[in-house]
Amino acid sequence: MVRMIKRILVDADACPVKEIIVRLAKEHNLPVTMLIDTSHQHNDGYSTVITVDKQADSVDFKLMSLLTADDIVVTQDFGLAAMVLGKGAKAVNQNGLVFSNDNIDKLLMERHIGAKVRRGGGRTKGPAKRTKEDNERFEAAFINLLNLSKAED
Repeated sequence: MVRMIKRILVDADACPVKEIIVRLAKEHNLPVTMLIDTSHQHNDGYSTVITVDKQADSVDFKLMSLLTADDIVVTQDFGLAAMVLGKGAKAVNQNGLVFSNDNIDKLLMERHIGAKVRRGGGRTKGPAKRTKEDNERFEAAFINLLNLSKAED
């Protein structure tokens, strides 16, 4: 059963698609909560902004304390996405990758291997420069998630 989405939560510290999220949230009449740490600022005139301390994973912990199964979370953090899925909510990254029970284990393993290589002194490839196509893929995936919840009305 698909649940009706009631809110959008954003791991907003390094999120490059905040404007797209807010525009689509307004179109779908959904509230948005942007979670940031004290080294960032955000004010788009629409979202509720929650600022947490700059400790490791503070945004993740606060987001999880607010999360319900009726939320969509936007995050690039695979670990946070895994916890979101565990609570039955939806998660998508800034490039339009919709996290699912079918892909999260592989993504977490790739993250683990990359961290192990870096700890051993090796280098891994960083993210590619953001493109217009990345934004388009995100928007299409995000709209799909929003519309899936309406299909069950």
